[in-house]
Amino acid sequence: MSKAKSHTILWITSIVFAAMLSILPVNSAQAADQPVIFADLNWDSIQIHNRIAGFIIENGYGTDVEYIPAGTAIAYEAIMRGDMDVDMESWTSNSQHLYDKGIKAGTLFDLGANFKDAREGLMVPTYMIKGDPKRGIKPMTPGLKTVADLAKYPEFFKDPEDPSMGLIYSGVTGWTATQKTEQKLTNYGLDDKFNFLAPGSDAALAGSMVSAYKRGKGWVGYYWGPTWVMGMIDMTFLEEAPYDAKVWNDTRLCDYPNSDVNILVGKSLMDRAPEIIEMFKKYETTMAITNECLAYMKNEKASLEEVAEWFLKNNQDVWTKWVPADKAAKIKAALN
Repeated sequence: MSKAKSHTILWITSIVFAAMLSILPVNSAQAADQPVIFADLNWDSIQIHNRIAGFIIENGYGTDVEYIPAGTAIAYEAIMRGDMDVDMESWTSNSQHLYDKGIKAGTLFDLGANFKDAREGLMVPTYMIKGDPKRGIKPMTPGLKTVADLAKYPEFFKDPEDPSMGLIYSGVTGWTATQKTEQKLTNYGLDDKFNFLAPGSDAALAGSMVSAYKRGKGWVGYYWGPTWVMGMIDMTFLEEAPYDAKVWNDTRLCDYPNSDVNILVGKSLMDRAPEIIEMFKKYETTMAITNECLAYMKNEKASLEEVAEWFLKNNQDVWTKWVPADKAAKIKAALN
């Protein structure tokens, strides 16, 4: 055999061997070596839930975790491709087409509610409608009850960079809810009298609301609750027609759909980590619990990791139901 032929056979054999390796199933040891990757979307509550679940996985199951920043739509696509593993707060109705696409294709799995009592919509400080005698604030917009009513009052929500127009905070940049809110506002005809602004983060959106509230000024925007912000200031949701699926899909001119805040995972994690999947299936909190965590983070200026450990230390009756006893023992040991 010539030297050239020998090299050719060796090269082909290497290619075939590599191909065979690529189609072999991932064994349990390899699976354990793969980190669980959380979609770290840009609002506080999901980042806290990511750290709580992450602490449990790292210390109870011995599996590494990673947190990768992403927008909502990007996270959905990444989970369906297998580039990420977990979305701890789906807010499904805001990404219904992506959710339906993944569920139908078998690349996305819904493990149930993280919490069930969420609400979203457009809101204003209550003092704008009813006044606040304690602060000496008289009602500015006493007839304001619905989103459509905003058309009567743009001068009370002036855009500081364009005083001829009002300003509506439509959500956070990159959120699908922001896009849908702006479609809603446009279909109400409010784009003739208001500019829309989407800050770059939940913190910036909440900050604009709290800042206006403390100064007794006008503010209107998309937000959701309950959250730590809703626990600190008195806001009122503006009314709309009751939710109707056809109206919502055609024009958005009705209440937002019920908010399903579920835990979604990709097929890769379903296949390689059945024990962790069982934990996620049992993972369930409430808005009250989430509020407590958010309030702790705000009041104590705690990091996300500190909030997660605070929750795990103070709510053992909650999370120990999600894991077997031996895992719970390891997690408790790691907290001490």
